[in-house]
Amino acid sequence: MKKRGRARWPAAADRAAALVPKGRLHPGVVEWADARPAREPWGVALSGGADSVALLLLLWAHWPARRPDLVAFHFDHRLRGRESTADARFCARLCKGLGVRLVSGRWAAARRGAGEAGARDARFRFIERGMAARRMRVLWLGHQQDDIAETILMRLARGSGGAGLAAPRPIHPFSPARGARRGGFHVRPLLTLKKRELSGVLRAAGAPWREDSSNAAGSHFRNRLRRDVIPRWVRSAERDALGGAALSRELLEEDDQALEAWVDALDPLGEDGSLHVARLAGRPRAVVRRSLHRWLLLQKGAGELSRQGFDLLLRAAERGSPARHSLGSHGFAVIRGGRLRFDSRRRTATSH
Repeated sequence: MKKRGRARWPAAADRAAALVPKGRLHPGVVEWADARPAREPWGVALSGGADSVALLLLLWAHWPARRPDLVAFHFDHRLRGRESTADARFCARLCKGLGVRLVSGRWAAARRGAGEAGARDARFRFIERGMAARRMRVLWLGHQQDDIAETILMRLARGSGGAGLAAPRPIHPFSPARGARRGGFHVRPLLTLKKRELSGVLRAAGAPWREDSSNAAGSHFRNRLRRDVIPRWVRSAERDALGGAALSRELLEEDDQALEAWVDALDPLGEDGSLHVARLAGRPRAVVRRSLHRWLLLQKGAGELSRQGFDLLLRAAERGSPARHSLGSHGFAVIRGGRLRFDSRRRTATSH
Protein backbone atom coordinates (compact mmCIF):
# COMPACT_ATOMS: atom_id res chain seq x y z
CA MET A 1 0.00 0.00 0.00
CA LYS A 2 1.49 3.28 -1.11
CA LYS A 3 0.59 6.54 0.56
CA ARG A 4 3.36 8.79 -0.62
CA GLY A 5 5.93 9.07 -3.29
CA ARG A 6 6.37 10.45 -6.76
CA ALA A 7 5.08 8.74 -9.83
CA ARG A 8 5.37 9.26 -13.54
CA TRP A 9 1.63 9.43 -13.88
CA PRO A 10 1.21 8.93 -17.64
CA ALA A 11 3.38 5.81 -17.53
CA ALA A 12 1.50 4.58 -14.44
CA ALA A 13 -1.81 5.11 -16.24
CA ASP A 14 -0.63 3.11 -19.24
CA ARG A 15 0.53 0.25 -17.00
CA ALA A 16 -2.78 0.28 -15.11
CA ALA A 17 -4.69 0.14 -18.40
CA ALA A 18 -2.62 -2.85 -19.51
CA LEU A 19 -3.54 -4.64 -16.28
CA VAL A 20 -7.21 -3.62 -16.50
CA PRO A 21 -8.12 -3.56 -20.21
CA LYS A 22 -11.39 -2.02 -21.31
CA GLY A 23 -12.97 -5.45 -21.42
CA ARG A 24 -12.65 -5.79 -17.65
CA LEU A 25 -14.65 -2.64 -16.98
CA HIS A 26 -18.43 -2.84 -16.74
CA PRO A 27 -19.55 -3.69 -20.31
CA GLY A 28 -22.65 -1.52 -20.16
CA VAL A 29 -20.57 1.48 -19.13
CA VAL A 30 -17.98 0.92 -21.86
CA GLU A 31 -20.66 0.70 -24.53
CA TRP A 32 -22.39 3.80 -23.16
CA ALA A 33 -19.17 5.82 -22.89
CA ASP A 34 -17.98 4.92 -26.40
CA ALA A 35 -21.25 6.26 -27.81
CA ARG A 36 -21.17 9.62 -25.99
CA PRO A 37 -20.83 12.86 -28.02
CA ALA A 38 -17.31 13.99 -28.87
CA ARG A 39 -15.83 16.74 -26.68
CA GLU A 40 -18.43 16.14 -23.97
CA PRO A 41 -16.82 17.15 -20.64
CA TRP A 42 -16.54 14.38 -18.08
CA GLY A 43 -16.27 15.00 -14.35
CA VAL A 44 -14.39 12.60 -12.06
CA ALA A 45 -14.89 12.46 -8.28
CA LEU A 46 -11.33 12.27 -6.91
CA SER A 47 -10.71 11.66 -3.21
CA GLY A 48 -7.13 10.47 -3.58
CA GLY A 49 -8.02 6.96 -2.40
CA ALA A 50 -7.17 3.83 -4.38
CA ASP A 51 -10.55 3.55 -6.10
CA SER A 52 -10.71 7.11 -7.40
CA VAL A 53 -7.02 7.14 -8.41
CA ALA A 54 -7.50 3.93 -10.38
CA LEU A 55 -10.63 5.39 -11.96
CA LEU A 56 -8.88 8.54 -13.15
CA LEU A 57 -5.88 6.62 -14.50
CA LEU A 58 -8.08 4.17 -16.43
CA LEU A 59 -10.28 6.91 -17.88
CA TRP A 60 -7.20 8.86 -18.97
CA ALA A 61 -5.62 5.78 -20.59
CA HIS A 62 -8.66 4.07 -22.17
CA TRP A 63 -10.33 7.20 -23.57
CA PRO A 64 -7.36 9.33 -24.74
CA ALA A 65 -9.55 11.58 -26.89
CA ARG A 66 -11.35 12.67 -23.72
CA ARG A 67 -8.25 13.88 -21.88
CA PRO A 68 -8.68 17.59 -22.74
CA ASP A 69 -12.26 17.45 -21.41
CA LEU A 70 -11.64 15.61 -18.13
CA VAL A 71 -12.27 17.62 -14.96
CA ALA A 72 -11.46 16.15 -11.54
CA PHE A 73 -13.38 17.33 -8.45
CA HIS A 74 -11.75 17.06 -5.03
CA PHE A 75 -13.58 18.11 -1.87
CA ASP A 76 -11.69 18.63 1.39
CA HIS A 77 -14.07 17.72 4.24
CA ARG A 78 -11.60 19.24 6.74
CA LEU A 79 -12.35 16.44 9.20
CA ARG A 80 -8.85 14.92 9.47
CA GLY A 81 -6.61 17.96 9.86
CA ARG A 82 -3.26 17.62 8.12
CA GLU A 83 -4.34 14.34 6.53
CA SER A 84 -7.10 16.12 4.62
CA THR A 85 -4.69 18.84 3.50
CA ALA A 86 -2.24 16.21 2.29
CA ASP A 87 -5.02 14.48 0.32
CA ALA A 88 -5.75 17.72 -1.52
CA ARG A 89 -2.07 18.26 -2.34
CA PHE A 90 -1.74 14.69 -3.59
CA CYS A 91 -4.74 15.13 -5.91
CA ALA A 92 -3.21 18.35 -7.25
CA ARG A 93 0.06 16.54 -8.06
CA LEU A 94 -1.79 13.68 -9.72
CA CYS A 95 -3.88 15.96 -11.92
CA LYS A 96 -0.88 18.11 -12.82
CA GLY A 97 1.03 14.98 -13.82
CA LEU A 98 -1.77 13.88 -16.14
CA GLY A 99 -2.60 17.35 -17.42
CA VAL A 100 -6.14 17.07 -16.03
CA ARG A 101 -7.96 20.12 -14.72
CA LEU A 102 -8.66 19.98 -10.98
CA VAL A 103 -11.48 21.82 -9.21
CA SER A 104 -11.02 21.84 -5.43
CA GLY A 105 -13.34 22.84 -2.62
CA ARG A 106 -13.36 22.89 1.18
CA TRP A 107 -16.21 22.28 3.62
CA ALA A 108 -16.69 25.62 5.34
CA ALA A 109 -19.23 24.16 7.79
CA ALA A 110 -17.05 21.19 8.76
CA ARG A 111 -17.13 20.10 12.38
CA ARG A 112 -15.61 17.19 14.24
CA GLY A 113 -17.99 14.28 14.63
CA ALA A 114 -19.95 15.21 11.50
CA GLY A 115 -21.98 12.31 10.17
CA GLU A 116 -21.16 10.35 7.04
CA ALA A 117 -24.38 11.47 5.35
CA GLY A 118 -23.69 15.16 6.01
CA ALA A 119 -20.16 14.94 4.62
CA ARG A 120 -21.37 13.05 1.55
CA ASP A 121 -24.13 15.57 0.89
CA ALA A 122 -21.69 18.48 1.19
CA ARG A 123 -19.34 16.80 -1.29
CA PHE A 124 -22.06 16.17 -3.85
CA ARG A 125 -23.45 19.69 -3.51
CA PHE A 126 -19.96 21.02 -4.28
CA ILE A 127 -19.61 18.73 -7.30
CA GLU A 128 -23.12 19.51 -8.56
CA ARG A 129 -22.42 23.25 -8.41
CA GLY A 130 -19.14 22.78 -10.26
CA MET A 131 -20.77 20.64 -12.92
CA ALA A 132 -23.68 23.04 -13.38
CA ALA A 133 -21.28 25.97 -13.82
CA ARG A 134 -19.49 24.05 -16.59
CA ARG A 135 -22.65 22.54 -18.12
CA MET A 136 -21.38 19.06 -17.39
CA ARG A 137 -23.73 16.07 -17.36
CA VAL A 138 -21.44 13.10 -16.67
CA LEU A 139 -19.82 12.32 -13.32
CA TRP A 140 -17.58 9.24 -13.01
CA LEU A 141 -17.42 7.53 -9.61
CA GLY A 142 -15.01 4.89 -8.29
CA HIS A 143 -17.44 2.48 -6.63
CA GLN A 144 -16.42 -1.19 -6.89
CA GLN A 145 -17.70 -4.61 -5.80
CA ASP A 146 -16.95 -4.11 -2.10
CA ASP A 147 -19.17 -1.01 -2.23
CA ILE A 148 -21.98 -3.11 -3.71
CA ALA A 149 -21.87 -5.55 -0.79
CA GLU A 150 -21.70 -2.72 1.76
CA THR A 151 -24.63 -0.90 0.18
CA ILE A 152 -26.80 -4.01 -0.01
CA LEU A 153 -26.18 -4.86 3.65
CA MET A 154 -26.84 -1.28 4.75
CA ARG A 155 -30.10 -1.14 2.84
CA LEU A 156 -31.25 -4.56 3.99
CA ALA A 157 -30.93 -3.24 7.54
CA ARG A 158 -33.48 -0.52 6.81
CA GLY A 159 -35.84 -2.66 4.73
CA SER A 160 -35.18 -1.39 1.20
CA GLY A 161 -36.98 -2.91 -1.77
CA GLY A 162 -35.58 -4.09 -5.08
CA ALA A 163 -34.92 -0.58 -6.42
CA GLY A 164 -32.83 0.33 -3.38
CA LEU A 165 -30.95 -2.97 -3.36
CA ALA A 166 -30.00 -2.49 -7.03
CA ALA A 167 -27.58 0.30 -6.06
CA PRO A 168 -24.97 1.43 -6.87
CA ARG A 169 -25.92 1.28 -10.55
CA PRO A 170 -23.41 1.36 -13.42
CA ILE A 171 -25.25 4.24 -15.10
CA HIS A 172 -27.62 6.22 -12.93
CA PRO A 173 -29.51 9.26 -14.28
CA PHE A 174 -29.83 12.08 -11.76
CA SER A 175 -32.12 15.10 -11.59
CA PRO A 176 -30.93 18.60 -12.53
CA ALA A 177 -29.00 20.46 -9.88
CA ARG A 178 -29.99 24.00 -9.00
CA GLY A 179 -28.90 26.25 -11.87
CA ALA A 180 -28.78 23.38 -14.38
CA ARG A 181 -31.31 22.94 -17.16
CA ARG A 182 -30.83 19.21 -17.57
CA GLY A 183 -29.93 16.30 -15.35
CA GLY A 184 -27.03 13.98 -15.97
CA PHE A 185 -25.47 10.64 -15.19
CA HIS A 186 -23.46 9.04 -12.42
CA VAL A 187 -21.23 6.45 -14.10
CA ARG A 188 -19.43 3.58 -12.34
CA PRO A 189 -17.17 1.45 -14.56
CA LEU A 190 -15.36 -0.36 -11.70
CA LEU A 191 -18.31 -2.45 -10.45
CA THR A 192 -16.75 -5.52 -12.07
CA LEU A 193 -13.64 -5.23 -9.86
CA LYS A 194 -12.85 -5.70 -6.19
CA LYS A 195 -11.06 -3.19 -4.00
CA ARG A 196 -8.07 -5.49 -3.45
CA GLU A 197 -7.76 -5.94 -7.22
CA LEU A 198 -7.59 -2.19 -7.74
CA SER A 199 -5.00 -1.78 -4.98
CA GLY A 200 -2.94 -4.55 -6.59
CA VAL A 201 -3.15 -2.85 -9.98
CA LEU A 202 -1.91 0.44 -8.53
CA ARG A 203 1.01 -1.27 -6.78
CA ALA A 204 2.02 -3.02 -9.98
CA ALA A 205 1.68 0.21 -11.96
CA GLY A 206 3.82 2.15 -9.49
CA ALA A 207 0.96 4.51 -8.63
CA PRO A 208 0.64 5.80 -5.04
CA TRP A 209 -2.62 6.69 -3.39
CA ARG A 210 -3.92 8.09 -0.10
CA GLU A 211 -5.51 6.15 2.75
CA ASP A 212 -8.31 7.64 4.85
CA SER A 213 -7.50 6.71 8.45
CA SER A 214 -11.12 7.33 9.50
CA ASN A 215 -12.17 4.26 7.50
CA ALA A 216 -10.65 2.10 10.25
CA ALA A 217 -12.84 3.71 12.91
CA GLY A 218 -16.17 2.22 13.87
CA SER A 219 -18.12 5.45 14.18
CA HIS A 220 -20.06 4.95 10.94
CA PHE A 221 -22.25 1.97 9.99
CA ARG A 222 -20.49 1.52 6.63
CA ASN A 223 -17.09 1.44 8.33
CA ARG A 224 -18.27 -1.21 10.79
CA LEU A 225 -19.56 -3.34 7.92
CA ARG A 226 -16.29 -2.88 6.00
CA ARG A 227 -14.09 -3.67 9.01
CA ASP A 228 -16.02 -6.30 10.98
CA VAL A 229 -18.79 -7.88 8.91
CA ILE A 230 -17.81 -8.24 5.27
CA PRO A 231 -14.40 -9.94 5.82
CA ARG A 232 -16.08 -12.61 7.99
CA TRP A 233 -18.95 -12.95 5.52
CA VAL A 234 -16.53 -13.48 2.63
CA ARG A 235 -14.52 -16.07 4.60
CA SER A 236 -17.65 -17.91 5.73
CA ALA A 237 -19.09 -18.07 2.20
CA GLU A 238 -16.08 -20.05 0.89
CA ARG A 239 -16.85 -18.64 -2.55
CA ASP A 240 -16.71 -15.30 -4.34
CA ALA A 241 -19.27 -13.57 -2.12
CA LEU A 242 -18.47 -10.10 -3.47
CA GLY A 243 -18.94 -11.32 -7.04
CA GLY A 244 -22.20 -12.95 -5.95
CA ALA A 245 -23.43 -9.68 -4.47
CA ALA A 246 -22.52 -7.90 -7.71
CA LEU A 247 -24.49 -10.48 -9.73
CA SER A 248 -27.49 -10.12 -7.40
CA ARG A 249 -27.33 -6.36 -7.90
CA GLU A 250 -27.42 -6.83 -11.68
CA LEU A 251 -30.42 -9.17 -11.45
CA LEU A 252 -32.25 -6.81 -9.10
CA GLU A 253 -31.66 -3.96 -11.53
CA GLU A 254 -33.16 -6.04 -14.35
CA ASP A 255 -36.24 -6.76 -12.21
CA ASP A 256 -36.49 -3.08 -11.27
CA GLN A 257 -36.37 -2.02 -14.91
CA ALA A 258 -39.07 -4.56 -15.79
CA LEU A 259 -41.40 -3.21 -13.08
CA GLU A 260 -40.73 0.37 -14.16
CA ALA A 261 -41.58 -0.57 -17.75
CA TRP A 262 -44.82 -2.21 -16.55
CA VAL A 263 -45.84 0.97 -14.72
CA ASP A 264 -44.95 3.04 -17.80
CA ALA A 265 -47.19 0.83 -19.95
CA LEU A 266 -50.13 1.24 -17.55
CA ASP A 267 -49.62 5.04 -17.60
CA PRO A 268 -51.47 5.50 -14.27
CA LEU A 269 -50.66 9.21 -13.73
CA GLY A 270 -53.18 11.64 -15.17
CA GLU A 271 -52.31 15.03 -16.63
CA ASP A 272 -54.20 16.60 -13.74
CA GLY A 273 -51.85 14.99 -11.22
CA SER A 274 -54.23 12.23 -10.17
CA LEU A 275 -53.48 8.52 -9.98
CA HIS A 276 -55.81 6.22 -11.94
CA VAL A 277 -56.24 3.56 -9.25
CA ALA A 278 -58.85 1.83 -11.43
CA ARG A 279 -56.12 1.03 -13.96
CA LEU A 280 -54.16 -0.69 -11.22
CA ALA A 281 -56.97 -3.03 -10.15
CA GLY A 282 -55.81 -6.64 -10.03
CA ARG A 283 -52.17 -5.75 -10.70
CA PRO A 284 -49.37 -7.12 -8.49
CA ARG A 285 -48.75 -5.14 -5.34
CA ALA A 286 -45.25 -4.20 -6.54
CA VAL A 287 -46.78 -2.39 -9.53
CA VAL A 288 -49.32 -0.55 -7.36
CA ARG A 289 -46.57 0.35 -4.86
CA ARG A 290 -44.36 1.90 -7.56
CA SER A 291 -47.26 3.78 -9.08
CA LEU A 292 -48.14 5.19 -5.66
CA HIS A 293 -44.51 6.20 -5.06
CA ARG A 294 -44.50 8.09 -8.36
CA TRP A 295 -47.70 9.89 -7.43
CA LEU A 296 -46.40 10.87 -3.99
CA LEU A 297 -43.21 12.32 -5.47
CA LEU A 298 -45.35 14.73 -7.49
CA GLN A 299 -47.27 16.02 -4.47
CA LYS A 300 -45.19 19.03 -3.50
CA GLY A 301 -47.47 20.06 -0.67
CA ALA A 302 -47.62 16.67 1.02
CA GLY A 303 -45.70 16.04 4.22
CA GLU A 304 -43.55 13.05 5.07
CA LEU A 305 -45.49 9.79 5.11
CA SER A 306 -44.50 7.10 7.61
CA ARG A 307 -44.10 3.51 6.50
CA GLN A 308 -47.30 2.61 8.31
CA GLY A 309 -49.12 5.51 6.67
CA PHE A 310 -47.85 4.48 3.24
CA ASP A 311 -49.00 0.88 3.79
CA LEU A 312 -52.49 2.10 4.72
CA LEU A 313 -52.66 4.24 1.58
CA LEU A 314 -51.31 1.36 -0.52
CA ARG A 315 -54.08 -0.95 0.69
CA ALA A 316 -56.66 1.73 -0.04
CA ALA A 317 -55.29 2.18 -3.57
CA GLU A 318 -55.46 -1.59 -4.11
CA ARG A 319 -59.12 -1.64 -3.07
CA GLY A 320 -59.94 1.42 -5.14
CA SER A 321 -62.95 2.23 -2.95
CA PRO A 322 -63.58 5.80 -1.66
CA ALA A 323 -61.12 6.73 1.09
CA ARG A 324 -59.38 9.68 2.67
CA HIS A 325 -55.96 9.61 4.36
CA SER A 326 -53.92 12.33 5.99
CA LEU A 327 -50.74 13.44 4.23
CA GLY A 328 -49.49 15.63 7.03
CA SER A 329 -50.73 19.07 8.03
CA HIS A 330 -51.14 20.30 4.46
CA GLY A 331 -53.82 18.00 3.08
CA PHE A 332 -55.24 14.59 2.35
CA ALA A 333 -55.03 11.76 -0.15
CA VAL A 334 -58.56 11.26 -1.44
CA ILE A 335 -59.78 8.30 -3.51
CA ARG A 336 -62.99 9.00 -5.36
CA GLY A 337 -64.34 7.84 -8.72
CA GLY A 338 -61.40 5.52 -9.37
CA ARG A 339 -58.82 8.30 -8.91
CA LEU A 340 -56.44 9.28 -6.15
CA ARG A 341 -55.95 13.03 -5.69
CA PHE A 342 -54.21 15.34 -3.26
CA ASP A 343 -56.65 17.61 -1.46
CA SER A 344 -54.72 20.52 0.01
CA ARG A 345 -57.70 22.09 1.77
CA ARG A 346 -57.46 22.03 5.55
CA ARG A 347 -60.13 19.94 7.17
CA THR A 348 -60.80 18.91 10.72
CA ALA A 349 -62.40 15.54 9.98
CA THR A 350 -60.49 12.48 11.11
CA SER A 351 -58.79 10.57 8.28
CA HIS A 352 -59.81 7.04 7.55
